[in-house]
Amino acid sequence: MKAIKDTVVTIAYNLYDENAEGTLLQEVKSDDAFEFLFGYKDVLPHFEEALKGKEKGHSFEFGIVKDEAYGDFQQQAVIKIPKEVFNIEDKVDQEQILKVGNVLPMVGPDEMPMEGEVKEVHEDHVVMDFNHPLSGKNLYFTGEILDVRAATEEEMAEAKQAEENMNGLSDVDLSNLPQ
Repeated sequence: MKAIKDTVVTIAYNLYDENAEGTLLQEVKSDDAFEFLFGYKDVLPHFEEALKGKEKGHSFEFGIVKDEAYGDFQQQAVIKIPKEVFNIEDKVDQEQILKVGNVLPMVGPDEMPMEGEVKEVHEDHVVMDFNHPLSGKNLYFTGEILDVRAATEEEMAEAKQAEENMNGLSDVDLSNLPQ
């Protein structure tokens, strides 16, 4: 079976910065493989395009430039947020949540869900980075397709619902957030 729309593709891969000799950013082994529904925006468009029509056992190696991946790092997506935004009844919980390196779900402009990484914690504010962790990087993948199977009706229905829910999220404008 070929990797096309409405199939579930299972892969193991290594992700590097720039090229195969670059820094290893992520390793996904076959015993904990990555599975995605082809044709439903589960992965980067250029990632999907590189695997389109390929079958189980196919080894792959390709790059995606940052402009076709997660774009440039945007300094305006690193913002100061007043600590009172994180007010929790239990101060111990706040101290557990507001640790450098934690990734927190937030609600951004227009009530859009976002995730941000805590970069700094100060007395009265927190500095958070809402850039994608791979922004500013050219990506290079090596790996193998472990399996391709037909998606179930349930998998396709869930993907279609998720796709409808995500419409408009790519238009989130971070430029009006406080600096």
